[in-house]
Amino acid sequence: MRKPIKAIVLTCDRYRVFTDHMILRYETLWPNHPFVFHIPYQELPPSMDADRVRYIHSPGDIRGTVRSLLQGLDEDEMVYWCIDDKYPMDLDTEKIGQLHDELLSDGLPDIDGLLFCRCRGMWKKKNLTGRRLTDAEGNLFLERNNYSQIWIHQYLRVKVIRHLFDSFPERITRAKEMDQLIGKSKKPEHHRIFITDENFGMFGESVTRGKITSNCMQSLRAYQLQPPVWTATATPRRITMGHEGMLRRWVSRLCGYFT
Repeated sequence: MRKPIKAIVLTCDRYRVFTDHMILRYETLWPNHPFVFHIPYQELPPSMDADRVRYIHSPGDIRGTVRSLLQGLDEDEMVYWCIDDKYPMDLDTEKIGQLHDELLSDGLPDIDGLLFCRCRGMWKKKNLTGRRLTDAEGNLFLERNNYSQIWIHQYLRVKVIRHLFDSFPERITRAKEMDQLIGKSKKPEHHRIFITDENFGMFGESVTRGKITSNCMQSLRAYQLQPPVWTATATPRRITMGHEGMLRRWVSRLCGYFT
């Protein structure tokens, strides 16, 4: 059995259905996953009764929520960072499980964060330092030089999350503001965060511009979950991350069968 890890969920009462949906997706794709989800709440009572879920009373502001979730945790503890505005659609659980074991056994001591979904800006050289690491299994890791794609689910040490949110203004009126704030936040050089050279996951976005995405609405219906009243009408937009990387892997595997 894999060593459990705290899964830090950035959310609030208003988004609870998306939190539940995200957790259900992990249970579907990876039934024996090692995550223990730490979910902040303000007034809404717990909605899931499971061994791998913990509810933590938190203030309503974003920075206060993150501080409450990280309270008492060692700076070097590795956690799984999983905002509920994203949810898994496809996971190479064998490969991710292997990476999980390495990260939690200090098999990769020089890594403070690892993203296994290579997408969007992670294909651009400007977001990489050019430095590389290779593990005993031959997996290649590329060092990131900023916080690009920090909202996608990934492994991070507590100090990386804490530093990022401590760099934000005390008051954040809308979560969308953080997309601009991460571009202004300088990552310390000694916080070494990486991305896998290959892509091992695909994620969907839950909400865009205050409306539920079409892909998320379809998935909610499959789980018989009701969208919140404030976003009952879906946008026709379908937003996914990592599909291009998964396609490359599938094509590579397919070509291997014929060579």
